[in-house]
Amino acid sequence: MVGTVISKVFSVKSTTVLIAVVTASAFNALPSVAGPKWLTHVLVSEITQPPLGWVEFCVREPGECAGPTTAPHDLVLSPKAWMDLFRVNRWVNETIKPLTDLEHWGVVERWSYPDDGYGDCEDYVLLKRRMLIQSGWPREALLVTVVREKEDKTHAVLTVATDKGDYILDNQNADILLWSETGYRFLKRQSQSNPNVWVSLGDPQPVIATATSR
Repeated sequence: MVGTVISKVFSVKSTTVLIAVVTASAFNALPSVAGPKWLTHVLVSEITQPPLGWVEFCVREPGECAGPTTAPHDLVLSPKAWMDLFRVNRWVNETIKPLTDLEHWGVVERWSYPDDGYGDCEDYVLLKRRMLIQSGWPREALLVTVVREKEDKTHAVLTVATDKGDYILDNQNADILLWSETGYRFLKRQSQSNPNVWVSLGDPQPVIATATSR
């Protein structure tokens, strides 16, 4: 089970952790962000309809969606937090094998935890979000987000709202990028105050397009 493996990832021997730390530090130094706020934080607009996949997921997993309304909370992006993001993003991307919902479940769309080791983009997002929340990260900073790719296909990523900007964890990219560097058009995401309330997103033209396909 993936859940069992996840617990082992966070309790590995110190030598393995040291190697992971050195690797993450060498290739993913804490970013220093400067520039207009619209480049660092995506513009949030009005309340909109949640994706049907999220609604059905909450029906099956009510405990994962329950919770009181809270104040928005941006994560302080410390070097340790950046390393944790890098480790979780890389582990999930390398461990979960891509499989469409039609192949997996026989339906066009089904959001679920990839506990059998297979899933599509939404499932990667849900697992990353769960792992980070279980590690003590604030739910208010971990936002399931729907974007549109250049090929006009919808795609799901995890937005991490931080004091340095909105960063994106993506199963199609090993790098953790600022939202404006992904090349995606941002459509909607969870509200920071309530995971069951979704907000539409403004879309100033990104200046860099670096998203890659697996």
